[in-house]
Amino acid sequence: MPTRSLALLLCSLFLSACSEAPAPVAEAPAPIMQGQQLRYPAGHPQLKLLTLASAEAARPLRIELPARLVWNEERTQRIYPSFAGRVTALRADVGQQVSAGSTLAVLASPDFGQAQSETARAETDERLAARNLQRQRELFEAGIVARKELEQAEAEHERALAERDRARARTRLYGAGGGVDQQLVLRASLAGTVVERNLNPGQELRPEQTGLGVPPLFVISDPSTLWVQIDVRDHEIGLVRPGQTFTLQVPVLAGQRFEGRVVASSDFIDPQTRTVKVRAQVANPQRQLKAEMLGSAVMERRFERGLVIPATAALLQGAQHWVFVQTRPGEFEPRRVELSFEGSREVVVSEGLQAGEQVVTENALLLARQFRLAQAGARREAGGATQP
Repeated sequence: MPTRSLALLLCSLFLSACSEAPAPVAEAPAPIMQGQQLRYPAGHPQLKLLTLASAEAARPLRIELPARLVWNEERTQRIYPSFAGRVTALRADVGQQVSAGSTLAVLASPDFGQAQSETARAETDERLAARNLQRQRELFEAGIVARKELEQAEAEHERALAERDRARARTRLYGAGGGVDQQLVLRASLAGTVVERNLNPGQELRPEQTGLGVPPLFVISDPSTLWVQIDVRDHEIGLVRPGQTFTLQVPVLAGQRFEGRVVASSDFIDPQTRTVKVRAQVANPQRQLKAEMLGSAVMERRFERGLVIPATAALLQGAQHWVFVQTRPGEFEPRRVELSFEGSREVVVSEGLQAGEQVVTENALLLARQFRLAQAGARREAGGATQP
């Protein structure tokens, strides 16, 4: 029995301990409004969340703009089929160096054979017209035919000559020699490297299959120089000008920097991205850079006036920018400011701040919420005090 009594006693003590409510934790007093300032009590836990930074005199800022590497279109050739045909031979592959006039592939093309046949027929017609003209001249000099017939023969020869030259130029454009062999030869028109190949032996090709979204048969380019497409936001347009130099940084080539130069800038804003497309050029003698790599174009901008603060300190409300300034320890006031430059990391304030003033850079939205709550509480108290 004593053992049973002891067990009952322990159970009652355990239940009484569980039923006791934990001691209430004292809440920190809420910040209050004093005029247009929000004042926190000393030691308030939210003060530890508010990071401050001083407004500094304007200095050269490092500007990073998104960039993408593409082929240098001035040294790039894209080859599409001009006639229907079937691939019978491939003479070039990706990574191969080619010179101007090198054979890339050979197609068996009846359509091209028809063009060759038209050329041969035009050459035959021209020779026949030339012989007829010579005969008419001899007859005219002998007084057998009239001048009208001679002039008609001259006109026929000129027409045949023009048709022959047209047909020859058409087949010569595609690298054809004399005769009809139906062999369409795809050739490189510039020296470079085969950077893309999109055909296989025996593949059937149709000119009507080419168009938007269809890759070319071959892409020949010179990778020793590449183009850099830079997206510039509308308020940064004045920062980038043709002839300006910059440093290209690519994340996959960490620690390496490449010097580039701005070549041209478009005259319209892309409606999808709201950016201006800027084209630059970068040397790539070691061929470390590859087309379609993403990176950043790093430039430096100098400011004659203004104050620099972190970009996280500037809050946008409507069309106006605001910052929270610490006037005294634990006291903050909102301040409307004018920005002369907006960067991803830092902004330049032209009006609204004094050098050395401290602004809230972290958790400024939390401070804005507390400011609104304190204002609402102050209005309620003022409304209750005026009632009889």
